[in-house]
Amino acid sequence: MSTIAAEPLLHLALRQPTPKIQPIKSRKNLPFSLNFSSRASKIRGSFSSNSIQKSVSVAHCTATTTLAQISEPTEVVYSEEFELPRLNKVEGKICVRLDQKDGDDWQLTVGCTLPGKWVLHWGVHYVGDVGSEWDQPPNEMRPPGSVAIKDYAIETPLKQSSSSEGEDCLHEVNINFNCNSNIAAINFVLKDEEAGSWYQHKGRDFVVPLVDNLRDGDNVIGKKGLSSWPGNLSHMLLEGEAPQSVAEGSGEASPEPTLANRLLEGFYEEQPIVKEVPVCNSLFVSVRKCPETDKNLVSVETDLPGDVVLHWGVCRDNPKEWEVPAAPHPPNTEVFKNKAMRTKLQTKEDGFGSKGLFTLDNEITGFPFVLKLNDDKWLNNRGNDYFIPLSGTHNKGGSSAEIEKNVSSEVLSGPIRDENPPVENQEAHTTPFTDDIIKEIRNLVTGISSETKWKTKSKEAQEDILQEIEKLAAEAYGIFRSSSMTLSEEAVAGFEEIELPVEICSGTGTGFEILCQGFNWESHKSGRWYMELQDKVSELSSLGFTVIWLPPPTESVSPEGYMPKDLYNLNSRYGTVDELKTVIKSFHQVGIKVLGDAVINHRCAHSKNQNGVWNIFGGRLNWDDRAVVADDPHFQGRGNKSSGDNFHAAPNIDHSQEFVRNDLKEWLGWLRKDIGYDGWRLDFVRGFWGGYVKDYIDSSKPYFAVGEFWDSLSYTYGEMDYNQDAHRQRIVDWINATGGSAGAFDVTTKGILHSVLERCEYWRLSDPKGKPPGVVGWWPSRAVTFIENHDTGSTQGHWRFPGGKEMQGYAYILTHPGTPAVFYDHIFSNYKHEISTLISVRNRKKINCRSIVNIHKAERDVYAAIIDDKVAMKIGPGHYEPPSESQQWSLAIEGNDYKVWEAL
Repeated sequence: MSTIAAEPLLHLALRQPTPKIQPIKSRKNLPFSLNFSSRASKIRGSFSSNSIQKSVSVAHCTATTTLAQISEPTEVVYSEEFELPRLNKVEGKICVRLDQKDGDDWQLTVGCTLPGKWVLHWGVHYVGDVGSEWDQPPNEMRPPGSVAIKDYAIETPLKQSSSSEGEDCLHEVNINFNCNSNIAAINFVLKDEEAGSWYQHKGRDFVVPLVDNLRDGDNVIGKKGLSSWPGNLSHMLLEGEAPQSVAEGSGEASPEPTLANRLLEGFYEEQPIVKEVPVCNSLFVSVRKCPETDKNLVSVETDLPGDVVLHWGVCRDNPKEWEVPAAPHPPNTEVFKNKAMRTKLQTKEDGFGSKGLFTLDNEITGFPFVLKLNDDKWLNNRGNDYFIPLSGTHNKGGSSAEIEKNVSSEVLSGPIRDENPPVENQEAHTTPFTDDIIKEIRNLVTGISSETKWKTKSKEAQEDILQEIEKLAAEAYGIFRSSSMTLSEEAVAGFEEIELPVEICSGTGTGFEILCQGFNWESHKSGRWYMELQDKVSELSSLGFTVIWLPPPTESVSPEGYMPKDLYNLNSRYGTVDELKTVIKSFHQVGIKVLGDAVINHRCAHSKNQNGVWNIFGGRLNWDDRAVVADDPHFQGRGNKSSGDNFHAAPNIDHSQEFVRNDLKEWLGWLRKDIGYDGWRLDFVRGFWGGYVKDYIDSSKPYFAVGEFWDSLSYTYGEMDYNQDAHRQRIVDWINATGGSAGAFDVTTKGILHSVLERCEYWRLSDPKGKPPGVVGWWPSRAVTFIENHDTGSTQGHWRFPGGKEMQGYAYILTHPGTPAVFYDHIFSNYKHEISTLISVRNRKKINCRSIVNIHKAERDVYAAIIDDKVAMKIGPGHYEPPSESQQWSLAIEGNDYKVWEAL
């Protein structure tokens, strides 16, 4: 892997070598360090008003003129300094050590020398386990702050080592265990919460073997044993009785893998790691006039390290058309495809950065350019070319925002992009936003800003306009993430009176949905769950639900349905296919849409391949190992690499294969047409790219779709961080990859509510910009809010909502934007009446997924907000009453530490 050398970026302190970690028993003076500044100091333009001298002769005022040759001062007609945010690659180490603490007690330590918010995603492998290689460890083995992930893994935040001093950085976690347990190996990968990146060992999970027979494979850590440790470390003989099994037809016991006679050895190993960290350099551009020739002198200076090439041209009549200027050209310049010039900037005298001087004719009106770095990365001006105005558009000291208003159609705000970004899984991120599209958005907004104009349009025309805005917003999200469109008060008033169309676009519903999760973790046990739901259809309708999510319908290795086998066999532990059709028809009769739980990330095989690995499928979709991703070591797939995270319990399906996608689209279409489903709840979508979801949505045209994108929030020393932007950004990025065609469960909001209610920290419910801190604060029309589901609650209880405070959670999600989802166990409990009342208020006041939240209080003991000026609410023990100066309020419901009012 190529890396950027850690050279000084002005004041970027990366001069120290990567620290060598001392593999010694004592931890008091370990020099784990990597010091750096996240942002370089801005350069100051060295081309001051007195530094450029007039040329001695006209001949010297050419493209090759140096600064020293100009003899008289010239007036600055334009100058600007640009920030150059980018990612710099730095190298560090992942450190793994195993040592004996006392007797049979051992400790595994995993550390990282790079800065960041690191999380260990890990699990164990038990002796004799022939199924999944990942299982959750026993509770006594889990370090503080650990969070269960599904039923196969644990995520534990790494903490800064107490042995690190000052800014020296080592993050580590200690896992303690007893060597007499039946654990054969510890598996892990390292995750950077800030960047959302995962780090593996040679493309596979790290494996720390605790028994000798697992000491093989490229991804095994600790094969060197004692040889890497200075001093002596006694060998530990693991004794135990081998479990016996009876061989078929023999009556004799044959041994299975066991801990008996195994040597547990301490070790220390380091693995290199490369991380991209944000840095910010500067670019300074100024324009002066050559008095003798009236030509433009454009100086460019930057503190970027290494070779910098200016990819440039000139503009005359049209500010958007690049031209190649006539010779002479500056030194180190070449013509690129007869469309642009490429000039390598000269290294500055002090060695820090580079500079260039360009002399351009007077009739040239603009100087457009982009920068190319020596690692083939390109920098531009927030999605646009840099554009320096010359004659006719001079603006002394003017800002680029003012200049680009005249020259460019729009100043785009967003991340810097490569000219040639990776093509894999990037379709939703590489679509350019042209002037025509921007103009069309403006026309659309103008068309709906007038209530009179809106009401004169046909229903079909209204729907078309809103569809276009939804699609364009999804396409442009990555560029416009930090910006927002401000409408006039008249426009906002016009929106308030608009009744949204019955269906905005496929997968997103109307915006007024209220979702019921129609099962829990135990629902399969009766064997007739569909018929039990049949008896509750009328009641669920009367409670105000508009959509119900049913459990996975397919034949499954696990009775709950999340290990599907034959996708076309819908006789499951929940009932028969005929019973499923009957209950769906009954829900349709009362106006409730039905979502199917589609598990398409993984699929259980019907038979083994020639190596004894389960990766051959049967039934109607009789795939072979080409349908399995190649980078899951457990199932020996021959497909392409996974486009997401692997689910270790079953073969992960390779959605990049066209035959797989075609089969799944046909299957989803069959579920829609023949079975009657209206939409999808998509399981474990973190495992495959959202662009494939868009393909499935476009094909099956569901009424509503929601994905389960689930990963851990950000914690520091076991305490949840206030800022969870990185977490919700990952969810929003997945939604954006689907083209906005599906929503996602707002895991961020659930996690924040946990800390709010457990610690009485209601201030967490307002982000730094005064918006809700979850996905609902950034993309509410795609956020499906919830407080509990079959995984987090029920009998699994992996991440149970704070007990006794469920109604505060429902008072929040049922009054706020987004699409609220209510868990079955809570509906048919003592909370039924309160939930029903909150749903009634929501429906009566037409609160929807795009409603506007005005947060009034977010303090230690109370959170209060007014939604759409129609509903007021507060949760927490603190006091709040909605203001009555301009609005009269009636108390709709109150309960344990919550109140909800509605406007009269």
